[in-house]
Amino acid sequence: MLRRRVGYLSLGLALALLVAASVVSTLSAFGDATVGEFALTYVVSRGLTVVATALVVAGAYLVVERAVAARLDSKRRAHDVRNVLRLTFGLVGVVAVLGVATDQWVGLLFSLGIVGFAVTFALQQPLLSFVGWFYVMLKRPFSVGDRVEIDETRGDVVDVGFLATTLWEVNGPLVSTGQPSGRVVTVPNAQVLSTQVMNYSALFAHVWAEVSVQVAYETDLAFARSVMVETADDLLGDEMNAAVDRYRNELAETPVDLDVNAEPTVNVVQEESWLTLRLRFLSHPRQITRNQNALYEEIVARFNEEPDRVQFPLGRNR
Repeated sequence: MLRRRVGYLSLGLALALLVAASVVSTLSAFGDATVGEFALTYVVSRGLTVVATALVVAGAYLVVERAVAARLDSKRRAHDVRNVLRLTFGLVGVVAVLGVATDQWVGLLFSLGIVGFAVTFALQQPLLSFVGWFYVMLKRPFSVGDRVEIDETRGDVVDVGFLATTLWEVNGPLVSTGQPSGRVVTVPNAQVLSTQVMNYSALFAHVWAEVSVQVAYETDLAFARSVMVETADDLLGDEMNAAVDRYRNELAETPVDLDVNAEPTVNVVQEESWLTLRLRFLSHPRQITRNQNALYEEIVARFNEEPDRVQFPLGRNR
C-alpha cells in the first residue's frame, strides 16, 4: 500500500513540475539570463520537464507493480512480474529522460543502437547472464522457491535477478544433512545456459529418497521388508498417495510412459557380512532428512521388538 501511495505522489509531483515548467517557459520568468548558449528560462523549463518525466515513469511503475501484484496469488509469479516490469519501465525511463533532455529522438535511438552494439563486445559475460535470465523467464527451468542444483551448488532459490540467481545453500561443505547451511550463494545466470540444472520441486514438489538399515543374513527378510513398508505407510502413506496422484496427472500430459508405484518399496543389497535394506519413499525435498530420521527410529524400534526374526550384524564395522 505504501509503494502505491508513493507512486501516486510521484505522479502528482510530476504533474506539478510540468505545470511549473509550462509557466516558466510561458512567462519568461528569468528574463534574458543565459546559461552558456541557452536561455536560463529554457534550461529551467527543460530541467523541470526531465525531472517530471522521471517521476512519471517511477510513479507509473510503482502503481502498476502494486496493482498487478495484488491480482497474483503466487509469490513466485509476483517476483517474475516485478522483474519484467522493472526492466520495461527502466528502459522506457532511460529513453524518455534522454529524449526529453536532448529533444533528439531519432538521433538518440540511433546513438543507443551504436552504444548497445559496442557494449555487446565489451560486456559479453554480463549480457550472456542477461540472456540467461530471459531463458529462465521463458523456459522455466526453475523459479523462486524451488530447490535446485546448479553446477554442483544446491539450494533454495530466493531471487532470480537480471544477471544472477541467489540460492540459500543446502548441504555444501558446512553441513551434510540436507539442511540449509546459512550461506547465500550467487550463481551467474550464464551458468544456466552452459550447465545442467536439477530441480527438486518442478514437476510435483516431491522426490524419491531412501533410508537404509543393515541386518544380519539370519533375518527373516519377508518380515523385515513388511515392517519397513508398513512403517513408511503409517508415517507417509497419505502424503505419498496424494503426491503420486499429482505425479500421474503430470505424466499423462507428457509422452513419457512410466509406471508409478504409489507404495513404498524395499530393495535388498547383499554386502560382505550383512544385508542392507533400502526403503524407498516419497517426500518433499525439504523434509527428507526429517522423514529419514523418523523412519529409521521407528523401524529400528519395531525390529528390536522381534529379536528372533530380525537380527543385526555383529561387530562395529558397519
